[in-house]
Amino acid sequence: MFSYRHAFHAGNFADVLKHFVQVEIISHLQKKDAPFDYIDTHAGAGMYRLQSDMAQKNQEYLNGIGKLQGNDALSELAPYLALIDDFNPGGRLQNYPGSPMIAAQMLRPQDKGWLFELHPRDAEHLSKNFAGNRNCRVRVEDGFKGLNGLLPTQSRRALVLIDPPYEQKEDYQRVVAALTLIHRKMATATVAIWYPVVERKRIDSLEKQIAATGIRKIELFELGIRAESEGHGMTSSGMIVVNPPWTLKEKMQALLPKLAQLLSEDGAAHFRCETLAGE
Repeated sequence: MFSYRHAFHAGNFADVLKHFVQVEIISHLQKKDAPFDYIDTHAGAGMYRLQSDMAQKNQEYLNGIGKLQGNDALSELAPYLALIDDFNPGGRLQNYPGSPMIAAQMLRPQDKGWLFELHPRDAEHLSKNFAGNRNCRVRVEDGFKGLNGLLPTQSRRALVLIDPPYEQKEDYQRVVAALTLIHRKMATATVAIWYPVVERKRIDSLEKQIAATGIRKIELFELGIRAESEGHGMTSSGMIVVNPPWTLKEKMQALLPKLAQLLSEDGAAHFRCETLAGE
């Protein structure tokens, strides 16, 4: 259960999609002075060196952030790219921040971050990366289980990011169970669920299960960079967002076609921008 290490995939096309959505949601929450809580159920190490052996093995970042840094053609990406630049002084792409580090960079003094990581090595790195950070608390435990004790948050405003590795088939059911728990305890929370498309039937099933919960205001955004083919790794990835900012769908409708075209590996670029459940 501890074989997955995000360092192999840091900065790839899936990270671009996930972190763009994350930045947009946090920016929207910060339009109000009232505090909010950021909860990361699978935080990873927090920061990744792109010259490390793991990142260099497949160099996935080259077809993700590597094609976008310094690219002014996609104006929608400007806030996200500016944040990535903060971790790469001098303009040379050397580091890629994970979702907890991106959140920490954006959190205000009144906001709080809760970072869960179960992998012993990644949890160790995460703890070191956040040593002395007063806004964020690292918890070396199962993020799915940790949600119950945090919700509802004292702030009554929250973003919950759920992005398990899906190494175990049970992760798909645990995602649905976590979403149901969040909605029962804090229906106003924004929930962002990341998913990989390795087997399309699993994603079809996940969508049906989420729709069957009866939860309203759910949008789906998906980015594909190669033709779907089972057994050949991740071809697409997506974000399912509950209680999204009202501006998010319009931005994704403008961005996804251009992003898919730019990052396509075989000319089979595709994307989805759909409402799974309305008001």
